[in-house]
Amino acid sequence: MRYFTCHCCDNRLFIDNTLCQSCHSELGWCSACQTISALTPLGDGRYHCSNPDCVSLLVKCQNYAVENVCNRMIPLHSAEAGIVLCDCCRHNRQIPDLEVDGHRHRWAKLESAKRRMFYTLDLLGLPHEVDPQKAPPPLTFAFLADEVPSDDGEWQSHHALDPVYTGHADGLITINVKEADDVERERLRRDFKEAQRTLIGHFRHEVAHYYWDLLIKGHDEEAACIAVFGDHNSPSYAEALERYYAVGAPVDWAERHVSAYATMHPWEDFAETFAFYLDMVAVLDTAGNFGITPTGYEEDLHAMLTTFQRLGMALNEVNREMGLVDIVPEIITPALYAKLEYVHELILRQRLQAPAN
Repeated sequence: MRYFTCHCCDNRLFIDNTLCQSCHSELGWCSACQTISALTPLGDGRYHCSNPDCVSLLVKCQNYAVENVCNRMIPLHSAEAGIVLCDCCRHNRQIPDLEVDGHRHRWAKLESAKRRMFYTLDLLGLPHEVDPQKAPPPLTFAFLADEVPSDDGEWQSHHALDPVYTGHADGLITINVKEADDVERERLRRDFKEAQRTLIGHFRHEVAHYYWDLLIKGHDEEAACIAVFGDHNSPSYAEALERYYAVGAPVDWAERHVSAYATMHPWEDFAETFAFYLDMVAVLDTAGNFGITPTGYEEDLHAMLTTFQRLGMALNEVNREMGLVDIVPEIITPALYAKLEYVHELILRQRLQAPAN
């Protein structure tokens, strides 16, 4: 993730900002110049992007202007055509029940993680269409709850709510709103013995399942994908899931997999590997833009992994000094390298094919 510069005062800006702390200009993401930019109000809800190389006419996304959970802008011509949600918020099929205390704050955290994920997908040139005419299936999101927080902060089941499982099906990514509660998510992380469990991690894992359907299913699954990740047809997903929760992961799982959960089934192995690749790209992009590493994302996988491992060792030690969990707990074995290489080449092929599509 790169940082941005306020064109009104040269202050440094970040992707979630809505107000410049130096000159107090309103800020928004301009899709025309792909920056967080100061906004010049023109009245009637219209703004100019202050980037002198852009100066696009913009209006706020409804979820920015009304709900205060977004910071993206819409081109004026799109707004005049009746579009009220930005390119990120248009992917939402369902949002949390805002009558529940705290859900608006949790929704804002979900949207922030989603925007960061889309930034990385755009960096890699991966498609994320919401129009079903352009992508079978389109990518959509549902943020739902099956429990509600009580006055003491504990989450309790509600008889009127159906069970909600974070997951992906036919282009729809569902995330349980409870995952946006830091305390509850940490409890789940410990219960499931996960080295990491983050909100953006859920987005990256579930969108990996989406890309398996979009880029591999019916295209690459019978040859290359099975050769690398194993046969996803045998055992069935249901059988593999039952076995995993009955006996757990093999003791030597780290020799071949990025996580214990990746051992459950080839689909989960691909999703965990793909999510780790997105982690690596996002961290390297940020480190490169802040001058911590010489470069950011590269098309040379070996170079990326070399830089990421060196950076990871340093960041892990910094976190340990602060009593925090490791940022990069993964160890790149030859087997994991082969899986990352498959994901890397899959993404590069998609980038090359994108202009023709």
